[in-house]
Amino acid sequence: MTSSRNKTYYHILFALFFVSGFCGLIYQVVWLRMAFATFGVITPILSVVISVFMLGLGLGSWLGGKYIERLSNTTGQQPILLYAVAEFFIGTGGMVIPLIFSASQELLLRAGNLDSFRYLVLSAILLGISLFPFCLFMGTTFPFVAAFIKRFDKPQKTSFSYLYLANVLGAMAGVIAAAYFLIELYGLRGALHLAVFGNFFIALVSIALHRHYLWHVSEAPVEEKLPAPSIGTEKVIRKSGIYLSILFMTGFVSMGMEVVWTRAFTPVLSTTIYAFASILAVYFLATWTGSWLYRRHNQTQNSIEVPFLIAGLAVFSLLPEVFADPRLPVSFSMKAAAVRLSIFPFCCLLGYLTPKLIDEICAGEPATMGRVYAINIIGCIFGPLFAAYVLLPAVGVRFALIILSAPFFAYYGYYFKSAWMRNRRITASAALLSGIIFVCSARVLISYEDAAFFFPAVVRRDYAATVISYGSGMRKVLLVNGIGITRLTPVTKMMAHVPLAIRENKPTSICVICLGMGTSFRSAASWDIDTTAVELVPSVKDAFGFYFEDAEEILRKPNARIIVDDGRRFLMRTQKKFDVVTLDPSPPITSSFSSLLYSQDFYRIVKTRLEEGGILAQWFPAADTIEVLAVARSIAAEFPYVAAYSSIEGWGVHFFASNQYFEMPDIETFVARLPERAKEDLVEWNKDRTPQELYGIMLQREIPLKALLLPNFKFSITDDRPFNEYFYVRDILRNWAIETGGVLIKQER
Repeated sequence: MTSSRNKTYYHILFALFFVSGFCGLIYQVVWLRMAFATFGVITPILSVVISVFMLGLGLGSWLGGKYIERLSNTTGQQPILLYAVAEFFIGTGGMVIPLIFSASQELLLRAGNLDSFRYLVLSAILLGISLFPFCLFMGTTFPFVAAFIKRFDKPQKTSFSYLYLANVLGAMAGVIAAAYFLIELYGLRGALHLAVFGNFFIALVSIALHRHYLWHVSEAPVEEKLPAPSIGTEKVIRKSGIYLSILFMTGFVSMGMEVVWTRAFTPVLSTTIYAFASILAVYFLATWTGSWLYRRHNQTQNSIEVPFLIAGLAVFSLLPEVFADPRLPVSFSMKAAAVRLSIFPFCCLLGYLTPKLIDEICAGEPATMGRVYAINIIGCIFGPLFAAYVLLPAVGVRFALIILSAPFFAYYGYYFKSAWMRNRRITASAALLSGIIFVCSARVLISYEDAAFFFPAVVRRDYAATVISYGSGMRKVLLVNGIGITRLTPVTKMMAHVPLAIRENKPTSICVICLGMGTSFRSAASWDIDTTAVELVPSVKDAFGFYFEDAEEILRKPNARIIVDDGRRFLMRTQKKFDVVTLDPSPPITSSFSSLLYSQDFYRIVKTRLEEGGILAQWFPAADTIEVLAVARSIAAEFPYVAAYSSIEGWGVHFFASNQYFEMPDIETFVARLPERAKEDLVEWNKDRTPQELYGIMLQREIPLKALLLPNFKFSITDDRPFNEYFYVRDILRNWAIETGGVLIKQER
């Protein structure tokens, strides 16, 4: 086969793997969001999704490499046609998985009142059944295409790095497109449909490539056999034990560090979807850069040797700790740029090292490639689990990074003599720099979650977050992953007292979603009714006593409890109904996955958990943003009766909604419905005011619903269109605004 035709085939395969990487990242983003909406926004669900995704890739890679020759010979078809079949099934998964998730939700609802653990187990089983088959097909793509390359270009030995380069570039494009454009413009399902189209497009092009290849090949395809792994190759694998251990560790450490980076950088980058997307984009850009450099160096037989790559990883693995130090004397915007760029050198070296090792071990052999790449993916499975469930709860972000970087220091020690013989200057410099950074990380640098930065402070860590409590009196502060969550304010007391007092009959139960400092929960408990609070982060529950001296007394009540769970998930798994459901989602309003507590789909779930005449009390902290209009429209789409009021402090909006008609009680009726302890609680922080005055202030600040439900504003928040989370396109169109009765509501953040 001619060199020009081979070159054309390579270009086509590069384009196909670019599209495949693009679609794969869209699937990962969309499937994760759909899983959270279906099964709850909890860390175990995230772990299950990532583990199933990576397990499918790893097993698919191993099985694909092992059986591609047998499949090709048995079916009499070229590997490129089998690749087309795999891409077709991946695209089918894109269409089918949302339906499976929907059926899973129905099955969970029919399962009845499950406790958290049984609900989680059943959710994990359903998630695994839903995702695994299609992830398995994703894993087969590398060895299938590598086998086809062996058909038309037998001498090549670097097919993995070539395909890896294309795939990583596509993944980077996919994460940028999904986060910044696709989901905002077309919703989750629109982005999913684009990915499905991409997979079907790949399948069609692969079929065309298959026909073209058969047309030009001289011998019959059924008689052409893939070369089986030779005994020499097996010996290479056995002799490459150190390389295999490095491959496992690169997957283990890189994915583990990604979990740690996300928590360490949150105080600087915030909790928006764009913060995480920017970290992923830099990760993929750096990986692609490293892979591109390796390919370029390899063409001139001048690639960097493994010992020096390991030395670089040891030097740069702890660089993020330097730029994440809160004492760094630079502007906040410069620090945000610095922490993103701090991971670039490390990821670039990983992008260079990983394909280099696989090329050297496998020499383009599909069967070997599948097995070796699977080892790297196994590391990718265990790394984030170890970081999230062991390191972060036990030692925090600073020492988690130190521990994760330790394998590269160990490998550097192993290679030190070899590196020293090759280049003493570079070896000594790397040893000195890595030693300095290691000592500084352990003894000098601090992070945003260190008590020393907020001294005096109480730091609590768990698998979900790092929680910091500090301050005294009315100036106590609650930080979750470095983000201020709430403060002691009578506004949070009103979130409990007002909806309970709206009920004409004495209420008997309330569910408080999102505990925060526990003010609303404590206020609700003063009514001496069945009071349930649901909090996602275990350490936030543990911090309740820091903010209130009577916390233990309240928790000893038989009718007051705090449940660690996702609020939406709790409402889906319980069969209990409440007179009031009140919630105050964690700020900011644009934080990742916050839309799941503002969406029409969520309010539909709330309706099923309200007693006859039950009240939903939704707090929204930003009354002067366009998102408040979307929240109002979402609530009104599910509840026929809605009232809205500004808070007693003049900021934010209280929404009260019900399926049945209700009237806001007048001042006298409101006070008469308050138990004595509730009256005392309401004025606890406003001794100079009476309950009548506080409630009267709120009544005077009614917001007419028609001022929020504007005829020319059609946006609402749904699970498919998380309007409040995705705003990049709106923000770059600075002239985009809407007119509301002469008042222009602009997009300000």
